[in-house]
Amino acid sequence: MTSRETQRAVIPKGWPMKNRKDWKSAQIEARQEAGVVGEIGRKRIGQYLYWKRMDTFFALAKVSVYPLAVRRQLADWPERHERAQLWVAPDEAALLLDEPDLGALILEFAQSPAARRMFPPRNAKPDRATSLPPVG
Repeated sequence: MTSRETQRAVIPKGWPMKNRKDWKSAQIEARQEAGVVGEIGRKRIGQYLYWKRMDTFFALAKVSVYPLAVRRQLADWPERHERAQLWVAPDEAALLLDEPDLGALILEFAQSPAARRMFPPRNAKPDRATSLPPVG
């Protein structure tokens, strides 16, 4: 998806939320910013730094990244008309991003055993531990 102001390629992210675990905040932001719903990993896959544009200055922000196995794309969500969205493979996503550390995180995770558990190949039959009932 793109950022609202500069239209750069980004991932959903936000500030920590009071009384919420960081992974839960990430799951909420993914729904609000990208309209995606699914199972979130409670262990971060890494962190990266980027310069966040504020009203009158830039602030260096550290972002924790959590994996989200998207199970459904909503037809409508709060920031739908403020961002463009495109589904791409991890290697293409890494090239689109301005933050090389985030691109490296995405590529590393895509090749990891954790990713293969969360995202089985489309032609593979999921086992009972990973299968979900159909949505809708």
